[in-house]
Amino acid sequence: MIEVRDLRREFTLTTKVGRFKRKKHTVRAVDSVSFDIAAGEAVGYVGPNGAGKSTTIKMLTGILVPTSGHVRVSGVDPSRARRDLARRIGVVFGQRSQLWWDLPLRDSFDLLRAIYRVPRPDYETRLRECVDLLELGPFLDTPVRQLSLGQRMRGEVTAALLHGPELLVLDEPTIGLDLESKERLREFLAELNTQRGTTLLLTTHDLDDIERLCPRLVVIDRGTVLADGPLDELRAEVAPERVLVVDLEKPTEGLDDLPGVTTTRTELNGLRHHLTFRRADTTAAALISAVAARAEVHDLVVVEPEIDDVVRRLYARR
Repeated sequence: MIEVRDLRREFTLTTKVGRFKRKKHTVRAVDSVSFDIAAGEAVGYVGPNGAGKSTTIKMLTGILVPTSGHVRVSGVDPSRARRDLARRIGVVFGQRSQLWWDLPLRDSFDLLRAIYRVPRPDYETRLRECVDLLELGPFLDTPVRQLSLGQRMRGEVTAALLHGPELLVLDEPTIGLDLESKERLREFLAELNTQRGTTLLLTTHDLDDIERLCPRLVVIDRGTVLADGPLDELRAEVAPERVLVVDLEKPTEGLDDLPGVTTTRTELNGLRHHLTFRRADTTAAALISAVAARAEVHDLVVVEPEIDDVVRRLYARR
């Protein structure tokens, strides 16, 4: 679906030198970025502010022309076939709108149907599915300017899907949304990917979105790719520690010498134990068996490293 090889994008900036002179210098926003995304994948594309995420997205959607490198999206060159590409992809920018501010939401959808020349039966089927899944019915006849942010974002996603795109590109789709609206949107996008096979490319600072939707993570910083791979493998690589939190029926001491345990912490007068262990040294199942052999277990949970910590460690490796 997406093929990127040695992608570069440079910008020429002018700064003031003295009273009358200006000096030009070149800034490389994206530098030798390469990756592939197969049809049906859901990929998170993350990085700090200024890392080059939005510049990459703009080159993938044909808004910017690469300085050099090779890029193809859905089989076409984005900058040379923008109209053809627009029929194949959907784009949602969290801080920009493709809806008409003073029109009811329903009329915005109908205008987009005409722009994309979507046959009426196909349009009505897709709209009905989105209305049902995203619960748009109560405000379809409300002007866009009167919608809450959560309602508008659900409308933006629907607008991006009316022409049946193969690829959905989302840039900060949950920015500013409350917890309920975020979860409803995440559930819809997850179903869109798993049930319909729509490819998702998601760039966001809300790493909970990545955890919920994207099995694969591409991390970019200063215009270059730091890491690319399954989230579970990246977590195991840079954050190998896990924590077994076990609640015992009776206060018990002496769990710090269990095989594979590196550190321990005790709470609730010896009833709760936090046992840190490394994936390479032992498994959660083996450690649970060892604990159960010494004490009566009431409850337990294995805590994986947070995705925020994984991404921070990937940045720190640079």
